[in-house]
Order: sequence, then C-alpha cells, then structure tokens
Amino acid sequence: MCGIVGYSGPREAAPILLDGLARLEYRGYDSAGIALIRGDGSVFIEKKAGKLENLRHAIGETLPSSGVGLAHTRWATHGRPNDLNAHPHSDCSGDIVVIHNGIIENFRALRDGLEARGHRLTSETDTEALAHLIEEEYTGDVGEAVRRALGRVAGAYALVVLHRGEPGRLIGARMNVPLIVGLGDGENFVASDVAAVLAHTKRVIFLEEGDLVDLDPRAVRITGLDGVLRERAVHTIDWTIEAAEKGGYPHFMLKEMHEQPDAIRAAITGRLAGDAIVLEELEAVRDALVRAERVEFVACGTAAYASLVGAQLVEAWAGVPARVTVASEFRYAPPPLDERTLVVAVSQSGETADTLAATRLARERGCPIVAVTNTVGSALTREASAVCFLQAGPEVAVAATKTFVAQVTVVVLLAAELARVRGRLDREQERELVAALRALPAQARRALELGPLVRDVAQRYVNSQGFMFVGRGVGYPAALEGALKLKEVSYTHAEGYAAGELKHGPISLLDAEVPLVAVATRSAVYDKLVSNVMEGRARDARVIAVATEGDEEIRRYADDLFAVPATLEALSPILAVIPLQLFAYYMAVARGTDVDQPRNLAKSVTVE
Repeated sequence: MCGIVGYSGPREAAPILLDGLARLEYRGYDSAGIALIRGDGSVFIEKKAGKLENLRHAIGETLPSSGVGLAHTRWATHGRPNDLNAHPHSDCSGDIVVIHNGIIENFRALRDGLEARGHRLTSETDTEALAHLIEEEYTGDVGEAVRRALGRVAGAYALVVLHRGEPGRLIGARMNVPLIVGLGDGENFVASDVAAVLAHTKRVIFLEEGDLVDLDPRAVRITGLDGVLRERAVHTIDWTIEAAEKGGYPHFMLKEMHEQPDAIRAAITGRLAGDAIVLEELEAVRDALVRAERVEFVACGTAAYASLVGAQLVEAWAGVPARVTVASEFRYAPPPLDERTLVVAVSQSGETADTLAATRLARERGCPIVAVTNTVGSALTREASAVCFLQAGPEVAVAATKTFVAQVTVVVLLAAELARVRGRLDREQERELVAALRALPAQARRALELGPLVRDVAQRYVNSQGFMFVGRGVGYPAALEGALKLKEVSYTHAEGYAAGELKHGPISLLDAEVPLVAVATRSAVYDKLVSNVMEGRARDARVIAVATEGDEEIRRYADDLFAVPATLEALSPILAVIPLQLFAYYMAVARGTDVDQPRNLAKSVTVE
C-alpha cells in the first residue's frame, strides 16, 4: 500500500510533493523518491531506501525549480527495499517516469517479453515493466500510450506517469487501488488519498475502477481505458489533515478494518489464474511439499490463530499431519525435525523474535521453511526457503485486523497448494474454492456494514464482567481471535474456547454478567455448536452470535445476532472475525481506551 502524490501548477512542485509524502508515509516507509521536470525539459530523479528523511538528506538544499512532478513512498511487494527498487522508475530513454501502487500479476511475462525485445530493466520490481510498456506504445501522446499499455496489464494498480516531452501533464489510472484527484485554482493534484493534498485544496474527485485521468494546471479529463469520457462527482472535504491521514476514520484500527476487502483482494492477486490456484512463490519448495510427512506451523498471538486454520485445512485437504506450536515454546520442547518436516513460520512483521528463533532452529535441523509475512526484506524472509507475502500494506494500529484476514487467506491458499501438488485437490474442489475466494472481498465489505449494529450492541455490554468466546472447527480460531481483540483494545477480560470444552470447566463462569459470544456460522459441526449455545443460555448467559445470513434457527437462542455472508466453511473465519473486530473496537471506544496504541503492547515484538 504505497503512497503516491503528483502536482502540476505554477508553484514549486518539490515542497508540495515532499509535504504530501510526509502525509502519506504511514502507507509505506521502505523507500521514497521524487521526479521533477526541470525548466530545460530534463528530468530530475532522486530516490532512497528507508524513510522519507533519507530522501530529504540525499536531496539537501539543491532541488531544481519545477512546476510539475510526482513522488512516492513505498511499501515493498516486488523486490527488496533498496535504492534500485525504489520508485520512480523510468524507461530506456529516461523520458517516461512512473510511480505505482499495486501488483502487476503478469509482470514476469511482460518483463521476459520486454527483455527479448531489447529493453534494459535494472530493478526487481513489477513497476519498471510499466515504464517500458508505455515506451513501446508512445507515439507522441503519453495519455494514449498509458491507455494502450494498461490494456496489456493484468492486476491491481494506481499509477501516475509523466513524459518529459509533455511538461505540465500528468496521467493517472486506477484499478482496485485508490487514487484521487485534487482540484486547485490554476493547479491540480493526484494522490493515493486526501491526506496528501488537503493542505492545498478541499475539492477532490475519487476515481473509480478503470478510470484514467489526464491533468495539467488548467484542466482535468477523466476517461475509461476505452477513451470514453466519464463524469465524476467533485466532493468537498471537511476533514482535518490529521483525520485525513486516517481516511476520515477516528482511529487507524477502524480504517484498517475497512481496508480488509482490499487486503483480501491483494492476498489473492497473482495467486488465482482462471479457476486454478497458482502459488509461484512455492516453486522452490515444490519437492519438499510433495515429500513432507508433517507440517509444523510456528507463530505467536494473532498469527498463531490464523495458523490454526491452516493446520486444520492441511490435514483435511492434503492428508498430512499438521499442528501449530506457539513459537515461544517451540525451541524448548521441539518436535522431531528433519528434511521431511515442512515448517510454516507466520509473522506479520517478519521480525517477531520468538518466531525467528523457532525458524532458525528448524533450519538448523534441515527443515524446508515457508515464511508467511507482510514485510519484504524482513529477517524472517532471509531464513526461509520460500516466502508468501500477505501484500496487505502497512498496518499502523497495534492490534492486528487486516493482517489476520490476509494471513488466513494465504494459509488457505498454502493448504490448497499443498493438497494440489500431492494430487489430493480435485478440480471441482479447486474451482469451488477459487470462486469463493474471488467473492470474498465483496462479502467482507458487506460484513463491515454491520458496524452500526455492532456499535449499538457493544454499548449495551460495556459494563459486563467478562466474555466467553466459543467456536468449533475453523470457527474456534475466529473465537480465539475475537477474544484476543477484545482484551487488547478494551482491556475487558475475555476467554476463547473450543465450544465443546465449556462443560469441562469454563461454563462455571457463565451467568447474567458474563455473556457468551458464539461463532455459529454454517459448518459440519453447526448442530453441536447450537447445543453448546443452549448450555450457556441455561446458565442465564446472554448470547451474542455470529451466524450465516438466512440462519433463522440461531435467532431462537441468541440475544444479539451478527449475520455475515455465506461462504465455504474453510473461509468462514475470514468473515466471522469482522463483526468480532468491530465489537472489540466499539467496546474500546465506549470504555475510552487508547484504541491504536493499547497499553503495554507493541506492534512488533522483537524480544523473547
């Protein structure tokens, strides 16, 4: 989730662009770069790995005078975070400059073709291919060249392009990645979001899927990729700059929950081809997948709960014994480890000390290692035999939300790939899974519409003494994660249990002051779960249920019901957890806690 900003107008572009990057740095901080067209028509480019301050230091006080330019702050996906892979990227001639947010799914085929036709690509990024594609299509009109080049591209993108031969002109385009236009007085802007331009204008256009914008200081013209004009409404923003950095949301946590549809889409981008699952990242360990006799997931906290889903599916689909071990315990009571033990290490940051220590032990014992992480260039990626990136973009709030749903999505794909290479995933099952995965982003957006209902329910339960969360099958990890979120941000005591365990002790805690929260989406064990809910009601516990839309039976036993769209049982935790996240958030707001930075917690735990 990189940050993009472009400017065209009578003022000095550089200070405006650098200020815009500062407002967008929360979107990415692996590198930053800027491109300007000088008065003599030449192009100035500077880019540096690391935070924006590194770019400022490299530039010093010698920025050229320019009224047009673009700038970028990067969250790495393709290519390590270094100077070479930083944006902007140029074509062979240096005339065309591109910045980009997103993932080009067919970039390998595009790069191979470009190199075969004599292009010199110097970075590891998918973005550089865009610059060369536009170069091939350029015949004097950069807007037309971008339009034709994007016709050859598959994937998700927001991009901005300039050509030194057409000064003052910027071309932007979006597909499944946000991009906005800021309208000024004799000047215009393009950016990833409102925060970058709000200091200069409150009038913005939110571009829609497939839009291409052609702007200069005097005019903004929006078309589709077919060249047909499109009308877009102009919105007047009444947010403060601080609120704009959060997309108008009061907290980053709420903003990031609402980014979950995009996080799911990013997690499947490039990994579904037609009705098939394709995890090219695992090609290096294909033989290890085939010969694995056991799968060991190692993770901590939220990542461990996501791993529980993966372990269940590995056993069900691939027929391979699998388990999850909390990484902090792994080294001190390790299972038998050898080259036939596939270790899957899951960590949002890729820097979690316990997970790294467990991974290093496994590596020493000869295990093939697959890392599942959100952070390119992290320590975990250097320990792994193969890496599956979440591609979810940065997560600012300490409590994980969008990275949990991305982790579950990726471990589902991993389990399916393991089954496929071992000949245990039949084509009909694969087609059904792919169709359900493609539907998930829109279903997640529908689940987020429960927000007002969840807020009202949370306010009624704010004085409860504690909560018991229960689930069965893959609903159990969702219950654990729901309880953890409530503890993390609202400081309310909560426990997560496999629902069948209630009668083995925890049921003694249930009464009118300790509600039961049940993950009761449709599953093979739904009837058993309903029986466990009835056990709670018999102890006077109020029941909050997360159920599947259209389920009327559960309404007879639930005091409050959050209904999420129907999906495959394997994918149900992704949707079921959304109202539980919202519940934790609104409980925290009602209790007046620090939602984004809860007490005693850190985003990345880098000590054992």
